[in-house]
Amino acid sequence: MRLCPPRKSLSAAALIFCAAFHFSAIAQNANAAPTSAQIEDLLRSFNRGHSIGQVAISPNGKRLAFIINKEIRVAPLDAIDNTQRVTAASSPGQRCAEGSLAWSPDSAALAFLSSCDASANQSETQANLYLTHFDGNPPLRLTNLKGYVHSPAFSPDGKSIAFLYVEDATRPSGALAAMKPPSGVIGEDGVEIQRIAVADAGAAQPAAPAIVSPASLHVYEFDWSPDSKSLAYIAADPPGENNWWVAKLYTQQLSVPNSAGAPEPALSQSKGPDSGTWDRSKPNSLPRPILAPAEISGPLHGLQIAVPRWSPDGKSIAFIGGLMSDQGATGGDVWILPSTGGQPRNLTPNRPSSPAWIEWEDNQDIFVSELAGSDSRLTRLHLQGDPAAPDISAFSGSPIYSIPGTIGDGRLELSLSSTSDRSLFVFHASTFDSAPEIFVARTGAPPSSRSADSARFAQFSHFNDDVKPAWGKSVSLDWTSDGFHVQGWLMLPKDYDPAKKYPLIVEVHGGPASAVTAAWGARGALSPAAFSALGYFVLQPNPRGSYGQGEAFTQANRKDFGYGDLRDILAGVDAVQAHYSVDSNRVGLTGWSYGGFMTMFAITQTHRFRAAVAGAGISDWLSYYGENSIDQWMIPYFGASVYDDPAVYAKSSAIDFIKQATTPTLTVVGDRDGECPAPQSFEFWHALRDLHVPAQLVVYPNEGHGFTDPAHRADVFLRAVDWFARYMPPPS
Repeated sequence: MRLCPPRKSLSAAALIFCAAFHFSAIAQNANAAPTSAQIEDLLRSFNRGHSIGQVAISPNGKRLAFIINKEIRVAPLDAIDNTQRVTAASSPGQRCAEGSLAWSPDSAALAFLSSCDASANQSETQANLYLTHFDGNPPLRLTNLKGYVHSPAFSPDGKSIAFLYVEDATRPSGALAAMKPPSGVIGEDGVEIQRIAVADAGAAQPAAPAIVSPASLHVYEFDWSPDSKSLAYIAADPPGENNWWVAKLYTQQLSVPNSAGAPEPALSQSKGPDSGTWDRSKPNSLPRPILAPAEISGPLHGLQIAVPRWSPDGKSIAFIGGLMSDQGATGGDVWILPSTGGQPRNLTPNRPSSPAWIEWEDNQDIFVSELAGSDSRLTRLHLQGDPAAPDISAFSGSPIYSIPGTIGDGRLELSLSSTSDRSLFVFHASTFDSAPEIFVARTGAPPSSRSADSARFAQFSHFNDDVKPAWGKSVSLDWTSDGFHVQGWLMLPKDYDPAKKYPLIVEVHGGPASAVTAAWGARGALSPAAFSALGYFVLQPNPRGSYGQGEAFTQANRKDFGYGDLRDILAGVDAVQAHYSVDSNRVGLTGWSYGGFMTMFAITQTHRFRAAVAGAGISDWLSYYGENSIDQWMIPYFGASVYDDPAVYAKSSAIDFIKQATTPTLTVVGDRDGECPAPQSFEFWHALRDLHVPAQLVVYPNEGHGFTDPAHRADVFLRAVDWFARYMPPPS
């Protein structure tokens, strides 16, 4: 469970001036609580500079499409300043939400989603699929949609565009969004199902798409087969918010003419013809499950799968498999199995990193984007033997790049945009000290050498060269706890003076299968960068259960929530205090989601923290099991349901140790949170109040697990700053 709220981009010029004034005023006395006006200016200033969204390089490597300041731009790869805007807007002042870029395989056209209705000359909230051919004509609208749509992808033959679609949706798909108020038959009425829809890329007029996946499955991710005749996808029975953790891998053949010109039988699983294209007027075959982690033996049993990728010859499917606590927060090992099904094989056993995204180069090589300690890196995995054989193995060389920051192309976790021959990879990257820019990596090495020695990696854009951080410097820290190597990030107070003592805030990330990586900006309602700008040290640990140290490390907190991970965190506090000027009487704790749970639990286990702020936390795992909308995620971590083994849940429930708590605690939550429901925060606050421990609970209306209202996010931070200032006063 993690929170990934959207960032709001503002213009730079005026904010840099006001930020410089207010930061200097705040920094003059780090022990004094800043005013609300100062904090509001600080938060606004974090959006200065140019925001960079998705980046997508054309398959032939000649053009780059990217989103900057919410506008789609396309430029020659060798002249990024020579951009042209791509939009469905029919007038300069029309406001549209546009994004989700997808190049055609021949690089001649770009598909994108837009909420503009150019024919009516007005802005709409409904997104539709558009296509531009860069021929001077307005983009062509391809679809008539009514619902939630995302993730368009061209078929390899360029004739179709598939996307994920929730018809008649009332909310975005996924567990982070605010849940609908409960009514009717719970779990049956009003269930919204995400399916795969396909539009005709050559349509002359907007049309309803063909919905090809069945209504009985909620689809999370998909990939086209190389012959454009089938799909591979990860899906589960509805409701989709709850069942991603038990999803299966399916393949589904789309209807094609057979050699006699007649359609294949609708339910046939027979092999398709060697020629012909998908006939959208014919019924499709039923999906075929080729992998069900709950039904196999071995280390993948009962775990999660993501990022399915078909091999170029269509014989194999590679994917990421491992213990994952959130859809979209991918990490694990690289696995492979025949596209007809069979026992999956682990290509990266005991790898001391967390692969998150993959792309085939050829039938024997896979590029892997992964988190390794503090670094995001790209490596090439070379397969030895027949990929479809049981004895397949793989090895990797030195990284093509290794960056101590956050990277991505704006689609999936650590995903990259590449040319069709995989010679170029494009993405945006940032660190705590460097604002986002676009980068290009050239794989460079001859195919026969499988070496990264000749690879080149370079910054491509310079949109934010003049933007400097308004918070303190950051360092990557490493320490040892219970024999584990643990990594974390320490943000120093702005204008840090070692001769002075400063307060420390420990901020625990959500997940737990996630990780803090160095990234620019505010990053959530409980912003580490903003705390740093106000004069705090901020420690962001990646304790056991996190990504970055390998699958064994990620699984090391199973049946042990709050114990080993808390020891890792406290050891990190010791490491900070041993090397930096921290006031040990002013150490606070905060976090959201799993970090909210750790905050609630930690104050029942130690009195080391003088103040705490728990965001969307969990206080009682037993009652939580029956309250949340995502109970399937708990089985891999606790080993059984709460009804089969209540003791393992009680062991990690803060409420069972509440009489040991003395730390003043502020608790915040959204009233429509399905991941960590508000009753968990009510229960915790009520218990502290009954024990006369200083406590306050704030519930935000119409918010889910990920807060979307900027005013609510700002209010959370204002209250957190006031709370820490109140209960972590300067020493006498």
